[in-house]
Amino acid sequence: MIYCVEDEDSARELILYTLQASGFEAKGFARGALFWDGMKEAKPDLILLDIMLPDEDGISILKKLRANTETKSIPVIMTTAKGTEYDKVIGLDLGADDYLAKPFGMMEMVARVKAVLRRTREKEDSILLRAGDIVLDESRHQVTEAGRTIDLTLKEYDLLHLFLRHPGRVFTRDELLSLVWQAEFFGETRTVDVHIGTLRTKLGKDGALIQTVRGVGYRMEVRL
Repeated sequence: MIYCVEDEDSARELILYTLQASGFEAKGFARGALFWDGMKEAKPDLILLDIMLPDEDGISILKKLRANTETKSIPVIMTTAKGTEYDKVIGLDLGADDYLAKPFGMMEMVARVKAVLRRTREKEDSILLRAGDIVLDESRHQVTEAGRTIDLTLKEYDLLHLFLRHPGRVFTRDELLSLVWQAEFFGETRTVDVHIGTLRTKLGKDGALIQTVRGVGYRMEVRL
């Protein structure tokens, strides 16, 4: 489903007709208040959002979408008659996925919609594991904490990956040696403690999510 927020009736009807003729489900809203009512009923796959609206402008709507955990990942294409560089920069800085300056061709619009949806689906295919501000991207073999990239060794990465895959589960030191080191250092549990220590340090404040369970081992605290 694609939502189109456009106050000009003829433009909105043409956009909806074109989207539906291209195989998309589409629904239109003349102003912000109606759009928010629609959002309560169902979340769309993409939003075409005009900047100039009679009640709440598109920039304000975009800010609210990006500030809400339930809507922040919905792709948004901004549209406006202004076509100024300033509007484009503001919209993209606030998290818009693309921008169309009026007047735009209907085929160009469809192409942009397909491109944004394709990029979104590619992102969804990438498995992301999260805890606190820690994000582990399996496809890119990359870890970030509060937006900053964390440089981990292979064993540190494998430890973190194991914890994130099994949040809340307690692993003994021997289990961690077996699963991460494949018994390479069998019996040398100090190896686990050292790597846990360096991993915690690199993760900054979220390093505290890796908790010590006295007399047993370690676990990743469940906190999203």
